[in-house]
Amino acid sequence: MPLDLTASSIDLTRAICDIDSVIDNEGPLADLIEQSVVGLDHLEVQRFGDTIVARTNLGRAQRVVIAGHIDTVPLNGNLTSRFETLDGVDYLWGRGTVDMKAGVAVQLKLAAELSEPIVDVTWIWYDHEEVSEAKNGLNRLSQSNPELLKGDFAILGEPTRSEIEGGCNGNLRAEIRTRGLRAHSARAWVGDNAIHKAAPILDLLAAYEPRTVEVDGLEYREGLNAVGITGGVAGNVIPDECMVHINYRFAPSRSGDEAIAHMHELFGELGEIEIVDLAVGARPGLDAPIAQGFVAAVGGVPMPKYGWTDVARFSRLGVPAVNYGPGDPLKAHADDERVALQQITDCENGLRAWLTATD
Repeated sequence: MPLDLTASSIDLTRAICDIDSVIDNEGPLADLIEQSVVGLDHLEVQRFGDTIVARTNLGRAQRVVIAGHIDTVPLNGNLTSRFETLDGVDYLWGRGTVDMKAGVAVQLKLAAELSEPIVDVTWIWYDHEEVSEAKNGLNRLSQSNPELLKGDFAILGEPTRSEIEGGCNGNLRAEIRTRGLRAHSARAWVGDNAIHKAAPILDLLAAYEPRTVEVDGLEYREGLNAVGITGGVAGNVIPDECMVHINYRFAPSRSGDEAIAHMHELFGELGEIEIVDLAVGARPGLDAPIAQGFVAAVGGVPMPKYGWTDVARFSRLGVPAVNYGPGDPLKAHADDERVALQQITDCENGLRAWLTATD
């Protein structure tokens, strides 16, 4: 049976959370979403793998893209969902409640109910967000049908406690290698210890003071950290190689090339640098009049998004984008993942007020 899109957004959240859609198993939930929206007269529905796109075509002057991913990280005893109250706050507990089925539920309910929004809306529910970029449904769609991501503004339902978080930081991972010479540890003086040569890299990281950068009125806090280190051959061998794995979170004012240049500026004389992952950030995009209208309707003070999100895909296409969805991001992927029920309601009310506003 299709999903009951007339149910409350809270009950709809619980219904889709109880459908296992762990990475690579999004098909059953995608099937239900497609079945639930395909019969709505005001929506044109298309399916691309396990990504569902539903569009209004009302001839409005502006178009907004509102998207959310339907996959979750693996389960750990947190399915099925349940209601619980902690410290006087009512929650829905379970995998996906925060990241990000509560946001998807709100979007589905509004997609069904709002047949005459003030802007044309492209609703996108996509698969494989929690894995590599190559599998990401939104990334695949941006390559095969980029016109479907075009709009004047975009909203991604990432968990933000139902507050607006603009843009996102960029993300770079680099491996810094030091080289040495193997020798028997009883005669270490004839070798060259590569692990010891990594000490200046770690000293630099420990002393590094990350920037706080203002971008379009929001302050993005950067971060530079060692997230892994490998080296060693055996308990009696001086190692000839050591690798320090570094993660750099950089403000959206910095390009990918500038982030790479910063790595070479810092570590170029300390080891061999290999960039193993790079995703540029997204500027807040809050200076656009349509974005300002969204902020006014939702209320509150916009904040920066420190982590990387798919808003960056919209930014690459020249579409200003923000993160806005229920759930505390600190509870995303946690074994005690849970969303405050009030945040689900607040998100629905905020989006509804904006999409139905009249001058």
